[in-house]
Amino acid sequence: MDSTALTTPDVVIPESCMSAAVAAPSIHNTQPWVFRLDPASATFQVRAAPERGLRHTDPTGRALHLSVGACLFNLRIALAHSGRAPVRRLLPSSEDPGLLAVVRLAGSTGRRSTRHRADLYEAIWRRHSSRLPFSGRPLPPSLRGELGEAARAEGARLRFPDPVETETLLRLTAEGEHRNRIDIDRATESIRWVHRDLEHGRDVGLSRAVLGPQDARERLPLRDFTAQRHPERLPARPFEAAPHIAVLITDHDRRTDWLRAGEALQHVWLLATAHGLRASLLHQGLEWPDLRRALSPTRGRTGHVQMLVRLGYGPEGAEGPRRAPSRVLV
Repeated sequence: MDSTALTTPDVVIPESCMSAAVAAPSIHNTQPWVFRLDPASATFQVRAAPERGLRHTDPTGRALHLSVGACLFNLRIALAHSGRAPVRRLLPSSEDPGLLAVVRLAGSTGRRSTRHRADLYEAIWRRHSSRLPFSGRPLPPSLRGELGEAARAEGARLRFPDPVETETLLRLTAEGEHRNRIDIDRATESIRWVHRDLEHGRDVGLSRAVLGPQDARERLPLRDFTAQRHPERLPARPFEAAPHIAVLITDHDRRTDWLRAGEALQHVWLLATAHGLRASLLHQGLEWPDLRRALSPTRGRTGHVQMLVRLGYGPEGAEGPRRAPSRVLV
């Protein structure tokens, strides 16, 4: 992982930086990003891969931008870890909407950056979505505060709702899951991306470790990527009675806010991983405009909900397959 992926007379990028970038989470594991290096300016271009977008599930591209934002944060952490000084700029060209960010390599520092915790880089390789039951162990208030600071560092906010509001959020998420399951276009799209190996006769996409079981209490609305609720593949198990849900919010709802939300999400997730927490995302309600509006902060608060994050202590979970770094360089 330490070999060089990109080398020019002025730029040397360790392969580990590209591997770290593509290890980011993405909706339906679409990995909707490609990279281009401009040696003359020592600048990375982070671009959208529109052919990997979700036309039915994500028609506005909001989730695509969050996915790319998470990838961008991983790239920044990996470059800093390798001794570079990355300077990123979001949406740098109004004439090129597919160019979502540029990362300028402002010289070599000769040492690892201390702007972020050193263990965030190691957490990149240990971060997995865990759709398995968590324990009822509470989250320490100090850790909640630290996760909130991580979100604020990237231009977003993280809020932990009270039990009453959590019930509302879970109810709206369950409604989104129900709609997704009965919507033929969305169900087909989900199967295509999450289980695309099926068309080649392989059942790789239906790994129980990746999909996880369903909640026997039917209280926690976990995503059923089979779109059919096969009991033999998604067995029912008791999940935590009081899930810890964090709400990621931005003040505005523009493309730049979506990218920042993705960076904030990944910063929070890596920090949680470094502290031994597991996480999974509850995105179903955000995929329907009316449900997303209903998920907005309670009366008297402002902002736009970008993601619901389930946090807790439990099994590590598993990660889906990743594209090789060589396949995302254009």
